[in-house]
Formats: sequence, C-alpha cells, structure tokens
Amino acid sequence: MFLSLLAVTQHLAIFVTSKLGAVWAPEFKGALSDLPWWAMIGILLLVDGMTQYSWHRLSHTSFLWPLHRAHHSAEYMSIRVMFRNNLFDYLLMPGLWFARALLYLGFGGMVYALYIVVKLLVILGAHCAWRWDEPLYRIRALHPLMWVLERTISTPATHWAHHAITNADGVGHCKDNFGNLLFFWDILLGSAHITRPYPDQVGLIDDKLFGQELWYHQMW
Repeated sequence: MFLSLLAVTQHLAIFVTSKLGAVWAPEFKGALSDLPWWAMIGILLLVDGMTQYSWHRLSHTSFLWPLHRAHHSAEYMSIRVMFRNNLFDYLLMPGLWFARALLYLGFGGMVYALYIVVKLLVILGAHCAWRWDEPLYRIRALHPLMWVLERTISTPATHWAHHAITNADGVGHCKDNFGNLLFFWDILLGSAHITRPYPDQVGLIDDKLFGQELWYHQMW
C-alpha cells in the first residue's frame, strides 16, 4: 500500500485536480501564489489537517469502519502501520484532494514539501515501535514541555492508546485520539484521551476471536 500510495494515489490526485481545475476554474490557477508562507501553512493545517481529523473520526463509525479496520488490524506498532490502509480509504481521504487543489491554486512547492515532511515525521513518530516520549516523561524538568507537546501533536502514548485492543485497562481508547499531525484538534473537539502509560496489546479483538480478514480484503 505504501508503493500504491506513491505510484498511484498521489499521482491520480494531482492529475485529476489539475485537469478539473483547468476545465472548471482555469482563471484560478495560481491565484493564491502570492500568499505569505505562514498563511499557506495555516490554510494547510485547516484544509488538510482538520479534514484528516474529521475523516479519521468518521472512519470509526459503522459507515466507514470496513475501510479503516485494516489500519487497526496490526498486532504491533511500527512505522509500517502508518501505510497499512485500504486503497479506497486512501482514495476517499478529503485532505489528499484538498491539498492537491491548493497546489493548483498556487501554493508554493517548497512550503507544501516542508509541511508534508513535518507531517510525515510526526505521524511516523506516533506509530513507531520506539516509544520516544516514554523516557522524556520521567525527566521532571521536561514536564511542562511534555504537557504542551502531548496536547499539540500526536505522540506514541496517545496514538498507541488509539490502537489498543481494549479499553478495559483504562489506557486504551480507540474511539478517541483521531488527530494525525495536530493532537490539538482532539483537545479542541473533545476527543482527547491522554494517558501516558502504554496499552499492553494493540490490534482488534474481532481478529482474535474470528481470525483476520484476507489480505486482499484488507487492501482492496
């Protein structure tokens, strides 16, 4: 799915948005190119980050869960889990399309590239097997910084809780913590569940009881 994202989904989104823009709104091509970089970043945080949060939250309803469950079926946490997504889950993500539309409207390539790099680093850090925030919580001098950090971006502790196999331990909470870059959306919209301990297990209880879906069901 990582390869399909690079080879198919990304290029398809750029191709379709540019073609539709040329047909429906040719006069708006490059219309936002004069915006300062900080305004572009702010718009990306709203148009990409906020819609991604909303899509992720909607993906945990019965309507979209069949597409999203593959992401939660891994019984481990790793940077590989970040790309463990159904193809149609990727294709339907609104942030993917809105961000490409902003490129058509003239958002600077370097600004967009910087935003994507920071976003990927945060999401990789939230999914990775290395629990980098755990030792930092033990350093008293860093307590104020960590308090702000865990309420600003997704961290391993908050995102592992989202992938937990159960909520019964008081740590796991798969119906909360939907932010991928900014955890602040969860704080703002009441879906934040901050517990610094890590869950004992991640994955899906249904897979334990009934077995995992076939690989091609998970992919397609």
